[in-house]
Amino acid sequence: MTDTVLTERALNRALLARQLLLARASVGVSAAVERVAGLQTQAPNPPYVGLWSRVAGFERAALERALAQRRVVRMALMRSTLHLVTARDALAWRPLLATVGARGLQASRGKLLQGLDLAQVAARAAVLLGERPLNSALLGQALAEHWPDRDAEALAQVARVHLPLAQLPPAGRWNEFRSAPLGVLTDWLRRPLDKASTLDALVQRYLAAFGPAGPKDAQVWSGLTGLAPVFDCLRPQLKVFRDEAGRELFDLPRAPRPAPAAPAPIRFLPEWDNLLLSHAERGRVMLAAHKAQVFTANGIIRATVLLDGFVHATWSVDTTASAAVLRVRPLGDGFSRAQQRELADEGHRLLAFIAPGARTDVELKRG
Repeated sequence: MTDTVLTERALNRALLARQLLLARASVGVSAAVERVAGLQTQAPNPPYVGLWSRVAGFERAALERALAQRRVVRMALMRSTLHLVTARDALAWRPLLATVGARGLQASRGKLLQGLDLAQVAARAAVLLGERPLNSALLGQALAEHWPDRDAEALAQVARVHLPLAQLPPAGRWNEFRSAPLGVLTDWLRRPLDKASTLDALVQRYLAAFGPAGPKDAQVWSGLTGLAPVFDCLRPQLKVFRDEAGRELFDLPRAPRPAPAAPAPIRFLPEWDNLLLSHAERGRVMLAAHKAQVFTANGIIRATVLLDGFVHATWSVDTTASAAVLRVRPLGDGFSRAQQRELADEGHRLLAFIAPGARTDVELKRG
C-alpha cells in the first residue's frame, strides 16, 4: 500500500530524529558520524560544530583523537566532496562512489587529459604517496616530472579520483587550514577496500540517516545516477509512503518517524551541513524562498539556525584574541521574545565551544 501521506512536518521530524537534532545523543564520535552517514567538511571546523549540535557533551579533542586513531577519516566521497566518515564506511563506500569522481573529472579536466593513460598516473601517484604523504600541489608537481607536457593540477586530480586518497592528520583538526597531506586510504588504515559492498546497502544507510526519501533524493546525496532500480529491488523490504505532492517515498520499517507535533529545540548548524544537501526537494527543512540566502553563488552553504525544526536564520561568529560575537540574522520574520531568549542561551553555549574563555555576545539582527 502506498496511500499513507507524510506531511512536511512529519518528514521534518523524521529527518531531525535521524540526524540527532531532536535531542543530543549520548554516543561517541564514531557512532555519531556513522549514524548521520558522514559530515561534509569543505573546511576543518564545520564538522566540530555539527557534532556539538548533535552529541551530548561533545569536545573537540574527541574528534581529533578519532582522526589520529584512524577511526574516522577525511576524504572525497558523496558528491565527490570532502566528508568525514568512519573507517568502515570509507572502505565500503569508496568503491561504490568512485564513478562520481570519475564523471566529474572528465567534465572538468577531460580536454587536459586526452590521450593520457590514467591508470599509469594513478599507479605512479600510489608509489609517490607510499614514500611519504604529499599535499595536492606537491603531488601534482611530482607527477608532472613524469608527464612534463601535462597540467600538474589535472594530474593530481587524476590521482584523487582513481586512487582512494584520504587527507591525513593534521588535516581535519580544529582551525587547521594548511594544505592537507594525502595518503592512500588502504595504506593509512592497513585494510583493503570492501569490494563486497553493494548499492543496496548504501541506499539503506542513506534511508537510515535521511529517510523517508526517494531515488532522486539518494542521488542528490550521493552524486550517483540511476538509483531507481535499486529502490525497486528493495521495495519488498521497505515501507512506502507518499508526500503531499504525491511523490513516492521509501523508508526502513523500524526507522524513527516521530509525531509531527514533536518538539524540536533550537539548533545551530554549520556551513555545508548535510541536512540541507541530501534531498532533491528541501521543503522538509527549508522554504524555497530562503534558498538564495543560504546557498550562495560562490558555493558556500551558510551556517543556519533551526527554529521549530526548520531553517529560520543564518549565523556567523567574529572572534578576536579575547572576545567572540555571534550574529544571527533571520531569513524572514524576526524572532519572538521566547525565541530570542532561547537563541541567546544556545548561542552563548555555542560561543563557549567555539571560543572557550573569551568574552561572548549574541547579536540578533532584524529581518
